Amino acid sequence: MLLSKQLICKSASARANLYTPIACFASAAVPSTPANRAFREIIQTQLDDIQQAGTYKKERVIVSPQATAINVEGSQGKILNFCANNYLGLASNEEVVKFSKNALDEYGAGLSSVRFICGTQNIHKQLERKLSEFHQREDTILYASCFDANAGIFEAALTPEDAVFSDELNHASIIDGIRLCKAKKARYLHRDMKDLEEKLASTDARVKMIVTDGVFSMDGNVAPLPEIFGLADKYNALTFVDDCHATGFFGPTGRGTEEFYGMLGRCDIINSTLGKALGGAAGGYTTGPRELIDLLRQKSRPYLFSNSLPPPVVASAAKVIDMLMSSNQLTARVQSNTKRFRIAMTKAGFKIAGMDHPISPVMLGDAKLASVFADEMLKRGIYVIGFSYPVVPKGKARIRVQLSAAHTEEEIDRAVAAFVEVGKQLRVVA
Repeated sequence: MLLSKQLICKSASARANLYTPIACFASAAVPSTPANRAFREIIQTQLDDIQQAGTYKKERVIVSPQATAINVEGSQGKILNFCANNYLGLASNEEVVKFSKNALDEYGAGLSSVRFICGTQNIHKQLERKLSEFHQREDTILYASCFDANAGIFEAALTPEDAVFSDELNHASIIDGIRLCKAKKARYLHRDMKDLEEKLASTDARVKMIVTDGVFSMDGNVAPLPEIFGLADKYNALTFVDDCHATGFFGPTGRGTEEFYGMLGRCDIINSTLGKALGGAAGGYTTGPRELIDLLRQKSRPYLFSNSLPPPVVASAAKVIDMLMSSNQLTARVQSNTKRFRIAMTKAGFKIAGMDHPISPVMLGDAKLASVFADEMLKRGIYVIGFSYPVVPKGKARIRVQLSAAHTEEEIDRAVAAFVEVGKQLRVVA
């Protein structure tokens, strides 16, 4: 019966598209019980509300490799991409891709196992050593994503005797990870050191851990690490930084927020990602004290119960680390591109949030305006996305622009010109 349904779906067009028979069968197999119908109505009501609020997120389909110039389904010709986390422009770099292909041939597509059973290859250990060297830490543990790294550390390392202090605008993965642990929890006002100190002073916990993003992804602003480290010393606390939007490109040699402040090696624990600047594929990690990393290998649930990173992903990240260890050319390039964009946009009358970071939010305020603005930019060959509630607070909708080392000056100038044209059309700038 299953086979006959699939065969019915096979038209001439379906045969031309390998995935059409599966999609056709899947749509025909949806249950139609009273409970299912009622549930779907409840969900549809929520979707209608999102649509009416102007915050419905449409996924544009890219039909080319991730790069600064991409092909987008429904658009003619190349589109300039200004909203990827591809900070170093290495997601489709020929050397990185070749290194990944070689690993595919040598080590296979995947491990079909978790690390402690039979999922650890020598390249996993090599990448962990390279990351430790890059960050100047004792040891590193790989995860399937930084979301998993954040989900895996707090529950494993902290107990009811401990306390964790988290910036109110920390990434969702940090918030979820902290929820899983049994430590006392305190949330301090965003980058507010007075509020953090008051909360640190109010507890006699065994272990105190201050937790912050290094760079906050929606605003492009940077955690005040010198002040945080000062409070950590005063109140005998540990420091934890999620450096996903800093590793590889922020600071003189791309070693992240610590280096940006000239304090490399000061943070106790760093979590970060391989899925942004370090190749753009997938994966995350925790780097820090050897004892902590050993404990995570024993107790961290996302590590113990998730498949090992695929060899091609491991190889691409390792290649990028090698490139960063030998030269800071790409890091310098993304920083100069960031400066060029921010200066030009500010001169044109736009309000740009953040602190000299490649994340350069163009603040618009209104959710529908942000969505319409992004659509108008696409018509002019510039790919950007409007961000609005619940991704950012109500009344703070914006176009989050992200610069890459791979952008040329001409491409940046073209994007600015498009912003100015649309900004005048929508009466955002004069």
